[in-house]
Amino acid sequence: MSIFSEIPTVWLQISLVGIWLGLILLVAEGLNRFTAVDAEVSRKVVHIGTGNVILLAWWLEIPGWVGIWAGVLAGAIALISYQVPILPSLNSINRQSWGTFFYAVSISILVAWFWPLQHQEYAALGILVMAWGDGLAAVIGQKYGKHIYRVWGMKKSWEGSITMYLVSFAVSSLILLAVQGSVWQTFMVSAFVALVATSLESVSKLGIDNLTVPIGSAAIAFFLNQFWELGIGNW
Repeated sequence: MSIFSEIPTVWLQISLVGIWLGLILLVAEGLNRFTAVDAEVSRKVVHIGTGNVILLAWWLEIPGWVGIWAGVLAGAIALISYQVPILPSLNSINRQSWGTFFYAVSISILVAWFWPLQHQEYAALGILVMAWGDGLAAVIGQKYGKHIYRVWGMKKSWEGSITMYLVSFAVSSLILLAVQGSVWQTFMVSAFVALVATSLESVSKLGIDNLTVPIGSAAIAFFLNQFWELGIGNW
C-alpha cells in the first residue's frame, strides 16, 4: 500500500498547489535579491506564475472551497506585505498599487462563481487573461513602448496595449477551444473578451485592473456564450 493512499486526496491536491506557488515565489525572490533584474520583472514572474495555479486547480478538480480560502489567505498576506516587507518581489515597484490584493480577491470571486456551475473554464479564462495578458503587456510596454498615450493622467503605450489584446485573445481562444466545439463562436467571443480586457486595463488605477480584468473577462465570455447558445437554440 502506498503511503499516499492514507492521505486524503484534497490534501495531496493542496500540497501540489503549495509546491507550485512556493517554487514561483522562490524564483521571484531569487531574481529580486541576487540579480540585477528589474523589480517589475520579478513581480511579473509571480504575477504570471501564480495565475497558472488556476489551471492546476481545474486539472486536479480541487474543491471550490479550497480555492476560495486560498484567495482569502493570499489576500491577507498581501495586505500584511504592504506594511511589512515579507516578500519584496510582490510589491517592489515604484508606484502605489493594491494589485496583489485585488488579484487574490478576483481568484476567490471567480472560483466561488464558476466552480458550483461546473464551468471552471471561465474562472481559468479570467485569471489567465490577467496573468499572461497584463503580465506580458507590462514587460513589453516598459521595454519596447515608444508610442505613448494617456488615459486619466496615466501613461500607457500602444505596444503594451496591443500585447494585452493579442495575448488575451490567444488565452481566451485556447481555453474555449478546449471546452467547446464551435471555432467561429470561440474566436468571436475571444475578440470581445480581449477588447474588454484591454479597455479595462488601460483605464485602471492603483492595481484595480487585477480585479476588473479577470472578472470582466470571465463575465463577458460566460454571458456571450450563453447568449450565443440561446440564440442558436431558438433558430
